[in-house]
Amino acid sequence: MTTPSADPWFQPLFADRIGGAKYGKDTKIYKFEKIKRAKRAALAAHPERQLLDFGIGENDDMAPALVREALKREVDRIENRGYADNGIAAYKEAAASFMDKVFGVKLDPVTEINHAIGSKPAYAMLPAVFINPGDVTLMTVPGYPVAGTHTRYYGGEVYPLPLLPENDYFPDLNSIPQDIRRRAKMMVLNYPNSPTGATATREFYRRVIDFAHTNQIVIVQDAAHLLLSYDGPPLSFLQIEGAKEVGVEVHSMSKGFNMIGWRMGFVCGHPKLVQAFADVKDNCDSGQFMAIQHAAAEALRHPELAEPIREKYRRRLQKLVAALAKVGFQAKMPSGTYFLYVRAPKGCAGRTFANAEEASQFLITEQSICCVPWDDAGPFLRFSATYQAADEAAEDALMAQTVERLAALKLEF
Repeated sequence: MTTPSADPWFQPLFADRIGGAKYGKDTKIYKFEKIKRAKRAALAAHPERQLLDFGIGENDDMAPALVREALKREVDRIENRGYADNGIAAYKEAAASFMDKVFGVKLDPVTEINHAIGSKPAYAMLPAVFINPGDVTLMTVPGYPVAGTHTRYYGGEVYPLPLLPENDYFPDLNSIPQDIRRRAKMMVLNYPNSPTGATATREFYRRVIDFAHTNQIVIVQDAAHLLLSYDGPPLSFLQIEGAKEVGVEVHSMSKGFNMIGWRMGFVCGHPKLVQAFADVKDNCDSGQFMAIQHAAAEALRHPELAEPIREKYRRRLQKLVAALAKVGFQAKMPSGTYFLYVRAPKGCAGRTFANAEEASQFLITEQSICCVPWDDAGPFLRFSATYQAADEAAEDALMAQTVERLAALKLEF
């Protein structure tokens, strides 16, 4: 018999990738858990004060009615009851049509597209395609960490590429050491970039393609926020000549179509790379529920559904930029995503913040204002435009509250 405080007999059996024998003993708290705890504490300490939550990173509205109606139809069809494996033809064909209609990119739906149960599992699986122990994945930071986590699971290493405002939030490819280039197998990009809001240019993508050929590195471009582009038509990596020869692009239904939680996306690009992803995926899952795939296909057949979603977040971001600028933040309209990425304040009333995390905790504690800290490439805060507000009047009221509370703090920059 063991006491409650004793380790279970299998404690030494945990894999090193998750901590080995020390699994579960790490006292380090993930920053999003810290935010959740601080939010709970702020609500308990000030129940009379509305929490202004700019930390949420998911759409605040439902999928379009056309998509929901399609799901209702498809869920009652017996032919949709079984395993979908690597995807139904209808979804792949809709994805191919979408890529052609929106970007002018022609893809074979059979060989150059494969569905994923959301883009997150795709980033978890793609390292299995390439990474052996000692191999390197190049990843922009700040960014989505999943591909890096799984690179390490396979015994690989992650080499971070900082995204800095002085480089327009593009990675400095020339700074990558030769020994890292020799061991690198994969580079993960993300444009429009979360959280910086930067969008890619044709010239940047051409440099990436040249870099991939020169160094024999596969490109994985995360296009989750692509339909939320504000500085011009959305630009797919695959629109650039030669892109399909060096990589794949991963699309998500979540951001552009308000389909958070539906878990649908697709990987598209070079047929050999798509096939390799499909082979790994075939050993990880049995495909998304076919009714959801049919509903997602309906969304892709109507890319115009993304337009009001994009305009809503453009409007909200413009208001958020104006509000934060009033109280001293160097805020400017992002080119994409629904995030506003701003340099964190240095302090407040004689108090100095050691980093962005400390600044964010102060804002939650003192004024119940929630945002997400990023300290990967300097101290920055991320404010999301996905807050809850029923209409424009409610948006304006929330912005007024934000200005009032932040102004009272007299933040120093």
